[in-house]
Amino acid sequence: MRQFRDQSPPAPNAASSQRGDWQTVRALMPYLWPQNRPELRFRVVVSMAFLLAAKGVTVAVPVLLKHAVDSLNAPALGVGLAAVPVALLLAYGLARIVSLAFKELQGAIFANVAHYAIRETALQTFKHMHRLSLRFHLERQTGGLSRAIERGTRGIEFVLRMALFNIVPTMIEIVLVGGLLWAMLNGWFALATMATIAAYVVWTVVLTNWRTRYRRAMNESDSRAHTKAIDSLLNYETVKYFGNEGHEARRFDSALESFETSAIKSKTSLAWLNTGQGTIIAIGVTIVMLMAANGVREGSMTVGDFVLVNTYLLQLYLPLNFLGSAYREIKHSLTDMEAMFGLLDADAEITDAPNAPDLTLSAGEVAFNGVTFAYDPRRPVLKDVSFRVPAGKSVAIVGASGAGKSTLSRLLFRFYDVSAGSITIDGQDIRAISQSSLRAAIGIVPQDTVLFNDTVYYNVAYGRPDATPAEIETAAKLAKIHDFIVGLPDGYQTMVGERGLKLSGGEKQRVAIARTILKAPQVLLFDEATSALDTHTEKEIQASLKEVATGRTTLMIAHRLSTVVDADEILVLDHGEITERGTHADLLAQSGQYATMWQRQQEASEAMETLERTGEAREALAAEVAE
Repeated sequence: MRQFRDQSPPAPNAASSQRGDWQTVRALMPYLWPQNRPELRFRVVVSMAFLLAAKGVTVAVPVLLKHAVDSLNAPALGVGLAAVPVALLLAYGLARIVSLAFKELQGAIFANVAHYAIRETALQTFKHMHRLSLRFHLERQTGGLSRAIERGTRGIEFVLRMALFNIVPTMIEIVLVGGLLWAMLNGWFALATMATIAAYVVWTVVLTNWRTRYRRAMNESDSRAHTKAIDSLLNYETVKYFGNEGHEARRFDSALESFETSAIKSKTSLAWLNTGQGTIIAIGVTIVMLMAANGVREGSMTVGDFVLVNTYLLQLYLPLNFLGSAYREIKHSLTDMEAMFGLLDADAEITDAPNAPDLTLSAGEVAFNGVTFAYDPRRPVLKDVSFRVPAGKSVAIVGASGAGKSTLSRLLFRFYDVSAGSITIDGQDIRAISQSSLRAAIGIVPQDTVLFNDTVYYNVAYGRPDATPAEIETAAKLAKIHDFIVGLPDGYQTMVGERGLKLSGGEKQRVAIARTILKAPQVLLFDEATSALDTHTEKEIQASLKEVATGRTTLMIAHRLSTVVDADEILVLDHGEITERGTHADLLAQSGQYATMWQRQQEASEAMETLERTGEAREALAAEVAE
């Protein structure tokens, strides 16, 4: 049997993985040194001062220990506790306490800066996601994007913690120790120590960069697996309808297998890195200790100098050993951050003009002037479409599926910009005004209503979040859904489920109508507003919509012609062009495309009513027989 081929697009990471590490770091810097937060800048300066102080004291600790050891070995002092220079040992203990205190103070003071950076980057990414065009969101993979943001914010936290509390302090300590060894002993000790560190760093960087490819592959596979899992669970019913649980499991397992392969390569290549790091440190320590031992034997160095060198090596190499894994994780975190900052680089496509004014509403007249549009230049959707919706009047757009009706609503909301022509409201080109003011003036009841996974109250109130409970109930009553809501066990506090799946199509549609009524816009757009309702409910909703639309400019997009017979003007759209226009009576008199559509729908409606009456008769007969 032929298997389905998985042709999923690459995860978001793949698109953004070309951003370099330094570009990623530079993108992070403004959040660590925010222009509008002087108190955070002050915290950065103070925490860096504590960092330098902590390292200065840490480097001084072995010097105190050296003098204490030399004092113990001095012949004139003899042996015993009384001969131990108590002041030096007390200073040694105090220095270690002070060093730890400075380090902890640095972390406490910098915590505000770090968490501000994490929160702000996540917030800006979230805001930018909402600024991106509808085209981007239609092509996106929600699971992969949420994973990219999650890993990116986690990566920022790790980079800040490792860089500021481990790598930077260790680098400072290396420089200070090198200078002290040069000054107190001789240049060969400093050179051998620095050479060992340099070899260790080079090996770590080269091998880690080589291993990064496996981390990127792991991220991409992880995003694909997460996306497939989310997509499959969101479409649970469809999976069940077609009995494709096995197919979904194979798709998910394919992504997991790819992740497993990359993860194994990442883990096995770690052995080469760790072996090389351990070998370099062992060789460096051995050489330096042999040099120190030879100096003591020749009398050019004291036992205290030998202890000094040994202590410095331990102080450097132990954190340096950790530095290797820290660098690896930082590289991984930077790779994770690439995807999130890459999202910030995504072109918004639809943007406000510089200093764009708000829409000035007077009457609310809407006009499409020679509008031409195509999602893909090779396939035009609208061709030189022109019509006007006078203030307070209603215009209906009808036509077959794929004629371009819903595209008109997307253009009116400026989810896309027209390819040619213009759309105006009260004579103002919508491209010249702010998007927020444009969308505030328009209310829509869409064909496909998607609700938030929250309460019924929240979803109705979404039309105007600051509305009072009384206003929300009034909107629900106008939408003929209030009685249904209060009949629920939890009333308005009933959870609607993921994408509103706990409600029927008609119930979701009425919630959408209620929140649009609550918004009370000047311009109304009904995009197949009653498509999910039964005939009886449709008539009730039509009466409510007519009442709500009174005095408002209304554009109705419909396939069911019975919903638009009262429109002031009806336009027939066919393959992106207006082929007929007029009132319902005018169009029937023309005996054209509209009249043909009307006749077919009437025949279908009559046939459906006949079936319903037949079904009712059968039920009544069955009831009589049962009695």
